[in-house]
Amino acid sequence: MPHDRVSALLVMSDAAYRDLFDDALRERLETLADLALPVPVATFADAAVQAALGGTDVLVTSWGCPPIDADVLAGAPRLRAVLHAAGSVKHHVTDACWDRGLAVTTAAAANAVPVAEYTLAAILAAGKRVPQFAAGYRAHPGELGWRDGVDDASNYRRVVGVVGFSRIGRRVVDLLRPFDLTVLVADPYADPVAVAAAGAELVELDDLLARSDVVTLHAPSLPETRHLIDARRCDLMRDGATLINTARGALVDHAALTAECERGRLHAVLDVTEPEPLPPDSPLYRLPNVVLTPHIAGALGSECRRLTALALDELERLAAGEPLRYEVRRADLVMQA
Repeated sequence: MPHDRVSALLVMSDAAYRDLFDDALRERLETLADLALPVPVATFADAAVQAALGGTDVLVTSWGCPPIDADVLAGAPRLRAVLHAAGSVKHHVTDACWDRGLAVTTAAAANAVPVAEYTLAAILAAGKRVPQFAAGYRAHPGELGWRDGVDDASNYRRVVGVVGFSRIGRRVVDLLRPFDLTVLVADPYADPVAVAAAGAELVELDDLLARSDVVTLHAPSLPETRHLIDARRCDLMRDGATLINTARGALVDHAALTAECERGRLHAVLDVTEPEPLPPDSPLYRLPNVVLTPHIAGALGSECRRLTALALDELERLAAGEPLRYEVRRADLVMQA
């Protein structure tokens, strides 16, 4: 049975649109929906946008989308879905959206792919002591004798601790399967059967920290997870262990971690920090046993088009009257980043 075509409005920054859409994805969008406006918008305050909202069924959103509040919804009587071509919906989907009963989807599953890939690379590089060898080579150009001073470099029979059996955490565990590694998981909400089926062992967090050579964080940022890795838990970690954080900066007490890294006892790979960025005088910038990257684990460049493809898949399902695959429920937000 044919379905009426939906009207969609793109709500995102110009920079996000350039990353998310190429010609093929734009063409696919136009086959699935009529565009209320031909270009993306990043504000609901403009008169032309307000007029377009009146006939819009679906918002396709991404980075730069402002909050969709009650005033916005009052001018969008036909709106029935917000399809987010990015991860978290907390910044723009308001209580008014949930009260209205809008369908909300996220492309977090697509964004999990590059985060997990980055994490796998960081785990293997940490085991092989790549950051320390690179720093040593810079400090001793033309020499090799200093290599003996680097801790045991190996990914054979090491222990990797995954904190949070989230979408990304599960994917990291799966990516680690081919390697000669023991994988531990700490997550109070994880199903032990699912963890075991993934090839890992479910343990308490303190046990994981004490046993792991590399610890990677994939927990949500919640009041109860703030400074999850504090001074006490840093102290539990093995000498020479590496902490990787691609989740949220608030999970780590940076003062405690900095003290351990300055002593040379721990190593760190930090893609997120608190604050972000760190102040210019932070010792973490200059320590040879610390790798800082500017929040790059998630989708960048052409990787962003994977997010668009997922959002357009959802648009196609919605237009065909089929169930959405990556729908977010209001109750889900409590446990999401």
